[in-house]
Amino acid sequence: MKVLLFCAKGFETMEFSPFIDVMGWAANDYHYPISVDTCGFTKTVVSTFNVPVIVDKTIDEVSADEYDALAIPGGFEEFGFYEEAYSEKFLALIRAFDDSKKPIASVCVAALPLGKSGVLKNRKATTYHLNGALRQKQLAEFGVNVVNERVVTDDNIITTFCPETAPDAAFELLRKLVGDEKMLTVKHAMGF
Repeated sequence: MKVLLFCAKGFETMEFSPFIDVMGWAANDYHYPISVDTCGFTKTVVSTFNVPVIVDKTIDEVSADEYDALAIPGGFEEFGFYEEAYSEKFLALIRAFDDSKKPIASVCVAALPLGKSGVLKNRKATTYHLNGALRQKQLAEFGVNVVNERVVTDDNIITTFCPETAPDAAFELLRKLVGDEKMLTVKHAMGF
């Protein structure tokens, strides 16, 4: 199984790393057949707080057909997150994963490009809940039924509401890929 971990410019490293660690523990310690490819618009993606990350692939090198799941960390508007996260090329990639009912996990404001893509229309989801629920109001403008909960799963799509919930998103994605028992084994081994 292959997970595509998409890093738009200005993504948060705290929301990125749980996917690497959870899937890494599953593959390394328990030999679950899972690998992760990191991806961005450019080979080096500058995250929130200006940390450069070299990704495995660029968006032009990937297709939803090659992967079993998509993971998306959120990011900061001030660091340019929405410039790439709202691009039509990325929105089309999101739609391609959803059209095949492949799992999609997002953390915090990464639910907003899901909303903009149309895949969450008339579905339940959440996003960043603080700061007067501004981002939840924006998500609702895309026709999403916003639920103010830590983790919301609607069929194949997992959304969470702040950086602290990034491990929850990663474990839920692992559950969708390998089942409840195997996910709980990894979760326990990692001390959660």
